[in-house]
Amino acid sequence: MKRFYHLSLSLAVILAIASTAAFGGLLFDKSEYAARRAKLMEKIPDGIAVIRGVAMGRFQDNNFIYLTGLEIPDAILLVDGIRKESVIFFTLTETAARNEGISVDLVKTPREYTGIERALPVEQFSSYLLRTSSQAKTIFTLFGPQEVMRQPGSLQGFLSAMTLDPWDGRLTRELQFVERLKQRFPQNEVKDCSQVIWDMRKIKSPAEIDIMRKAAALGVKASTEVMRTTRPGVYEYELAALYDFFVKKTGTDELAFNTIISSAENHANVHYTRHDRLLVDGDFLVLDAGPDIGYYDTDISISFPANGKFSPRQREIYEACNEVSKTCLSLYRPGISGYEVGEKAREILKAKGYDLSKDAFTQLRFFKEGGLTHYVGLGTHDAGGRDLDYGAPLKPGCVFASDIYAIYPKENLGVRCENTVLITETGCENLSKGIPREIGEIEAFMKTDGAIQVLKDKKLY
Repeated sequence: MKRFYHLSLSLAVILAIASTAAFGGLLFDKSEYAARRAKLMEKIPDGIAVIRGVAMGRFQDNNFIYLTGLEIPDAILLVDGIRKESVIFFTLTETAARNEGISVDLVKTPREYTGIERALPVEQFSSYLLRTSSQAKTIFTLFGPQEVMRQPGSLQGFLSAMTLDPWDGRLTRELQFVERLKQRFPQNEVKDCSQVIWDMRKIKSPAEIDIMRKAAALGVKASTEVMRTTRPGVYEYELAALYDFFVKKTGTDELAFNTIISSAENHANVHYTRHDRLLVDGDFLVLDAGPDIGYYDTDISISFPANGKFSPRQREIYEACNEVSKTCLSLYRPGISGYEVGEKAREILKAKGYDLSKDAFTQLRFFKEGGLTHYVGLGTHDAGGRDLDYGAPLKPGCVFASDIYAIYPKENLGVRCENTVLITETGCENLSKGIPREIGEIEAFMKTDGAIQVLKDKKLY
């Protein structure tokens, strides 16, 4: 009966995700993208914005996909704040579209397909920009590097490898474009519109939230299957492969980031991705992972003992971490700040009789900030990788990672409770609900056989 239940639940999740992954053409209705471009126009009433897509590769830039929904390579979007219209520049034959898995309707009827007012060959971009720039005070573009799949959103993360390297110093593709604009259009002011678009991306629409719910549900399923399968004698790479399998068998795009599994001495590295340890009795694991659906990510961390039984010390630290996480979840609502959540959480836990002077509480990261760590959306660290302002009030439509964790290097112990949370009009929604979080739940859950055990039982592994 239990196995039938797990099979039914897995099938329900797979069907829900597959229906999203199989969606043809634009991920959302074209009116969704039109509304975003209209909002950008309001922010640049005296100028034009030029947003370039990726030159090549399978995945599109996050900002470009946010404004167009289009995965076509080497395309350029021009948003005209003066005329209140947009133009998409691209050159694509029907044959090339079919080869790339792009709908030929984009080539045949681009305006009807995209909802963008005008479509021109990319070869006409320079002459068109020359004409429109004469009526614009400012040319806006993105100064920050492109955000693509599995790459960090922060500007510093990208530039440090090249532009800020004293032995390299080359400009990014985006900064080279900025320099060309300044050289060719000295009469115009060239400004960065990255923050404008990032601010728009911070508040999710109902359509975006629906996709993120599906991504989180898939992340919950994959994470719990890893928990169920973990045993002493299993390699971390087996667990990473299992997570990958449960995500990709649904037909989804990718993982949000490289799966993180830390245990024993590797807890000190919170982003450990080598998957090189053979788990032994007494190990405690942190799994930090998330799937990507239609460019939208989720971020979930779970912690559990490899042998399925908490030691007294593991129990002490985990209970503290989980209690803080649950308390913060109960406090999230519009208008409250991260610091206020942290203060109220302390008051509640003290009233419950917890001694917050113990190291189980004093070592917890992001307790003071109310568990708020970073936005989640088109990037795992969404909106350009900018961290949340812990003193600013939360707003409806904001989606973020609520992450409480502690690391004890000398004890080979690390504990982490992380959820993806949506702020609603009246409170919050834990998009990653459904994970066994209580110690009793985890220990009972891990008594059931996981995928590896079932296959070994059938002599297929």
